[in-house]
Amino acid sequence: MPPTPQGSPISPLLSNTYMRRFILGWKVLGYARRFGAEFVNFADDFCVLGKAPAAEMLAAVNRLMEGLKLPINAEKTRCLRCPEESLEFLGYRIGWNYRPWSESRYFGTRPSGSSVQSICRRISEQTDRSLGWLEAEEVVGRLNRMISGWANYFNLGQVTPAYRAVDQHAVRRLRQWFCQKHKVQSGKYARFPDKWLRERHGLTRLAATTRYLPRAKA
Repeated sequence: MPPTPQGSPISPLLSNTYMRRFILGWKVLGYARRFGAEFVNFADDFCVLGKAPAAEMLAAVNRLMEGLKLPINAEKTRCLRCPEESLEFLGYRIGWNYRPWSESRYFGTRPSGSSVQSICRRISEQTDRSLGWLEAEEVVGRLNRMISGWANYFNLGQVTPAYRAVDQHAVRRLRQWFCQKHKVQSGKYARFPDKWLRERHGLTRLAATTRYLPRAKA
């Protein structure tokens, strides 16, 4: 795809335009019927799901992309067999999930480890010691907007473990921020317990919202 500024207003438009051409070519040239393959994409990220040998489908993708003069990101391209192997797509991990109350499993989605790490890094940035001059309401407000926005996207499938990890990190980082702001050296948990952070300052708790979420299965 011709280079465009990442995040610019025209970038998504060009991505969708070129991908429409690719999808049309995939169908017109008979690849969809030949491989019994479904094509799933968001902008220029895509998966080809089919029963034919992966090497054959990848070769067809490469030929079509070359014809359209569209480069493929070799580092992000993988061939795998589901459900034996899992994949990451659009921030989700798609693979086997295990029900905590039984030994049964199902093939579905959950937030990927890298997606959880990413939001935790952003939480750490918003509670950095250099921001001790801010008011608590401003810091908590920023965290709540960030965490809620992340959860609004990652709300399908088995989300409870990821939500708990984000909750724990947010509480720990906010407590550290309060300690640095008020120069508290000892008794940190007693001074700023979880309940106080949530009830007094309104820090969002994602784990409390999971009962209202859909259960996505692949």
